[in-house]
Formats: sequence, C-alpha cells, structure tokens
Amino acid sequence: MNHVAHIGATGGRGAGEGSARLYRKGPTPPVPMSEWLAVCRLEDIAPNTGVCALVGQRQIAVFRLDDDSVFAIENRDPFSRANVLSRGIVGDLKGEVVVASPVYKQHFSLATGCCLEDPDVRVAVFPARIEGDAVLVQA
Repeated sequence: MNHVAHIGATGGRGAGEGSARLYRKGPTPPVPMSEWLAVCRLEDIAPNTGVCALVGQRQIAVFRLDDDSVFAIENRDPFSRANVLSRGIVGDLKGEVVVASPVYKQHFSLATGCCLEDPDVRVAVFPARIEGDAVLVQA
C-alpha cells in the first residue's frame, strides 16, 4: 500500500497486532483524486456504525449497514464544524439511509450527502466498495 490510512473507531483497537492502523515510512504523500484506497477491514466496522479514516489530510466517515453495504462521506459536520459524523447514529428516514450528526442531530443522506433538514447544505460523498475483506474508498 502506498498511502497512509489511519483509522479511528469507537471502541477501536490500539497499535498492536490486529490494529486498524496502517503506516508507511516517510512523509505522507498527497493522495490523488480518483484513487481507490483500502481504509480498513469490513470486520473493523460494526453493522450500522461508522469509523473515521484519515486519507491524506482529509477525514472520511465510513459506514457499514446491516447488509454489509458501505458508504463514505466527509466526516466534518458543516453545522458544528466538528469532525464527528462517523460517530453519528445510522438509520432510515422516509426511505433515505442517513446518519444523524451527534452534535445538532441534522440528518445527512449517506447516498447523496444532502442534509434532510436543510437541502442547501451537503457533505462530500465518496464511492466505497468491499474487495475481499477490505473496505475501499475512492478519494
């Protein structure tokens, strides 16, 4: 793997064996857009929760649903300006799969990034997929 992906999960593991942290020697190179990067293993994300992956200098919230589908959005909550969306509650609101911000409780679509309470506000969405046991994000 060419790039660093630091993973932080609620109740996550330390830096020992089986850790969800991947390191590369030397400075972190910039991550070109459109590159698929392995950010963690599927088993590192409990169903219906999220983790935060640091890809280059960007925090990305990666979510796993009950059916093992994965979604990735920007981790920064535009209302509180805190990097917390990965810790939000995942659910379904009127047929839309969403995460509720843990700060002010706005709901963001995991598919589009749109805020359901304020359609003029959105967070970035990143393609995500599973390959083997790895979760990959295109960032």
